Amino acid sequence: MLWVMTMARRLNGVYAAFMIVAFMMGIAGALQAPTLSLFLSREVGEEPFRVGLFYTVNAIAGILISLLLAKRSDRQGDRRRLIMFCCLMAVGNAMLFAFNRHYLTLITCGVLLASLANTAMPQLFALAREYADNSAREVVMFSSVMRAQLSLAWVIGPPLAFMLALNYGFTTMFIIAAGIFLISLMLIALMLPSVARVEQPAAVAITQVSGWQRKSVRMLFIASTLMWTCNTMYIIDMPLWISHDLGLPDKLAGILMGTAAGLEIPAMIIAGYYVKRFGKRKMMIVATAAGVLFYGGLIFFHSQQALLLLQVFNAIFIGIVAGIGMLWFQDLMPGRAGSATTLFTNSISTGVILAGVLQGALAQGYGHAVVYWATGAISLVTLAITSRVKEE
Repeated sequence: MLWVMTMARRLNGVYAAFMIVAFMMGIAGALQAPTLSLFLSREVGEEPFRVGLFYTVNAIAGILISLLLAKRSDRQGDRRRLIMFCCLMAVGNAMLFAFNRHYLTLITCGVLLASLANTAMPQLFALAREYADNSAREVVMFSSVMRAQLSLAWVIGPPLAFMLALNYGFTTMFIIAAGIFLISLMLIALMLPSVARVEQPAAVAITQVSGWQRKSVRMLFIASTLMWTCNTMYIIDMPLWISHDLGLPDKLAGILMGTAAGLEIPAMIIAGYYVKRFGKRKMMIVATAAGVLFYGGLIFFHSQQALLLLQVFNAIFIGIVAGIGMLWFQDLMPGRAGSATTLFTNSISTGVILAGVLQGALAQGYGHAVVYWATGAISLVTLAITSRVKEE
């Protein structure tokens, strides 16, 4: 938080507001996401397949709702008001999880609220891109520093989440998350600007605006989906794997996630600095190669020290993909910042769909170790596809 405030003193108020809101919303999300599989397994009492199914259903609903909201946000209305609405839904979702332990309620009402809530972050980044374009700011660095706030939040969030859940209970943890979302809502209302839409000229081809007709966009979507499939399988399975199979402390899961998030910050900043020199394609190839080393390493190295060291490769992988990947989509879809950012986040959601099914089926049918052989194989395919995407 000190780093955020230092940035705020150096930069203008609106810029600082984006950084602070991204950090606050990141903290709230980082309290809930890392412990979800543990919550469903221990508090709700569900088997691995139904834990994975929850992630899949949540991702499918998220894709449908975020696409509808993204199209509306790009064409009409105040994007800032949409972000505020999504934050309000996030408060409701956190409170539902705080006091409900019924699987069917969580996978229906909870998933609906979560889908609306999760749209807030891509819309926040879309608003930031429009603000940067309108104010003639350096877009890549602005986005990289803003994305670094999420990593900073994930340095603090996962260890704090496991500490709260294991020592004070999941109810306390979810109530605190709801309170942080409420503070974020007030900050958005008071500090973030409304940015006027920029109409695309008639000369711009519809295929250029829609983006999906481009082979490069489709290839990037597939590659990004597979990247996030690996990442989500790891996030879902790792807290269960280290406690059930490896016999390591539960709190180690939060430490591993926090370590990776902390290392992501310099990875993002360095990637934002060098992207003009090397290009987005080369940076993404470096990222996926680091992913191959990380997921391959999980197959063979299982000590606490080795798992901590492997987070260096995990940080390079996620740090570059999360920042540069989103900007690549935006560059390929000019004038559609909301749709482009949502397409990127929907590649994450599609990855979650695949990850939920694969992790649940593999863990229940063959054990947790097989999950990491699968992520290693998928990461190799991802590297091959990424190397074939053209930088435009």
